[in-house]
Amino acid sequence: MDERLPRAERRRRTEARILDEARRLFAERGFERTTIRAVAAAAEIDPALVMQYFGSKQELFSKAVNATPVLPEHAEPDEIVEHVLATIGLKMGELPQGALAMMRSMLTHPEAAVSTRESLNGQIDRIAGLVKAEDARLRAALVTSIMLGVTVGHQLLELDALREAEPEDIARVLRPALRALTITGQ
Repeated sequence: MDERLPRAERRRRTEARILDEARRLFAERGFERTTIRAVAAAAEIDPALVMQYFGSKQELFSKAVNATPVLPEHAEPDEIVEHVLATIGLKMGELPQGALAMMRSMLTHPEAAVSTRESLNGQIDRIAGLVKAEDARLRAALVTSIMLGVTVGHQLLELDALREAEPEDIARVLRPALRALTITGQ
């Protein structure tokens, strides 16, 4: 480590290194088989430092898998739909290791399920805040669930129809359904 760097920059780099190694290990091994010691060894630091930065394995996992794109603060229904659909290329391509770790672990480990639920609820809240309907949260949950289902079908289940489709074709077919969910009165 370069001691000439300011302390804040050294800290930021250490945290980034821990998160990078945690993403890699969670993706390879899942939540259960990834230990704080293994993350620390991969990041070439003391395990106590991982705990100092993140407090627990659960919090480390939460931070490692959180890669949700940020929605604009004020968006119209079409903008919401296009923002959500813009993530299809990522979901159909090589997913970040943190996202794969979350997907592999979310249904098999209670702590991973909590992290996933918190992350998805945050995304639902952001979308619901933009949808102008009495049932905005339900609509946002359906939009989020559709995109999660597409991702799981493509990445984990490797469904032929999704694997063979171009992201643009998936977006074209999904667009009317997502638009119907984000436009009031539909």
